[in-house]
Amino acid sequence: MKPFSVQAPRSVVMIRPHHFAPNADTAADNAFQSDDRTRSAKAIAAAAHAEVTRAAAALEAAGVTVHLFEDTTITSPDSVFPNNWFSTHAGGHVAIYPMFAPSRQAERRSDVIEMLKQCYRVQDVIDYSGLEQDGVYLEGTGAMVLDHVERVAYAARSNRCNDVALERFCTHFNFEPVVFDAVDAAGRPIYHTNVLMCIGSSLCLIGLTTIGNAARRAEIRERLEAGGRTVIDLSHGQIADFAGNAMELQGSGRPLLALSSRALGALDARQRQLLERSVEILPLDVPTIELAGGSVRCMLAGVHLSPRRSGVTA
Repeated sequence: MKPFSVQAPRSVVMIRPHHFAPNADTAADNAFQSDDRTRSAKAIAAAAHAEVTRAAAALEAAGVTVHLFEDTTITSPDSVFPNNWFSTHAGGHVAIYPMFAPSRQAERRSDVIEMLKQCYRVQDVIDYSGLEQDGVYLEGTGAMVLDHVERVAYAARSNRCNDVALERFCTHFNFEPVVFDAVDAAGRPIYHTNVLMCIGSSLCLIGLTTIGNAARRAEIRERLEAGGRTVIDLSHGQIADFAGNAMELQGSGRPLLALSSRALGALDARQRQLLERSVEILPLDVPTIELAGGSVRCMLAGVHLSPRRSGVTA
């Protein structure tokens, strides 16, 4: 077995929705969402179900352990994005997060947490969801992109990322917060950090052009390069095509970079060559899921926990 990687987990949690739809509750501040009026709601839901099924199979074929849960409810249209409501951390730690949209608060599932406890070594679960009562939100590894090696939490300011909750998380989990403002090509705040930034073991995809403050932009690039990573700068157009919404995983061979087919198509030849030096690119076709304003990274909740001997091999 290859050694456990702090940055690139060997296991993920995925949710397969049975009633997927772009969420009207989140459209106001998620400019990445779009409509498809050429298909019925039933056809869109069926396509999303099939896309998750194929993506999970492709990951498993590459050697990634996938814990696939079903969502048969009709009240959680964004349940396909579990990375927003919980995260896991080396040492046996789990965090549960406060969600901005009321319809997303119902995504939290006790059966997922119980599976983690049964299959992995979980020491504690810190639940921040009560902060919703105070209008304080932090949408997990959507709002934060975590450098598990250097212990840095990169976070773009938005409705989904409250400074109080971020500081509390960083104190509890021993991360340094690096906060910045990021906007899309139209000048709108980008709702989640993980659509503009992906940190791997030896590389980083990031839309530096989204960060308007030149000094902050240079500082963030310097921090990333100081950790020995190759920084691949993404354009506004590439960010809009979800090229930043990728995740490094460890499968049965080389490290994998999971991203969508649309995202891969947005990268130029040089960027692909830089990626292929250190990872195997695994494109997943999820165009229906992307209607909801998220892509492959949002679909994957990484398991950064040590497996129990009686549990899964992760």
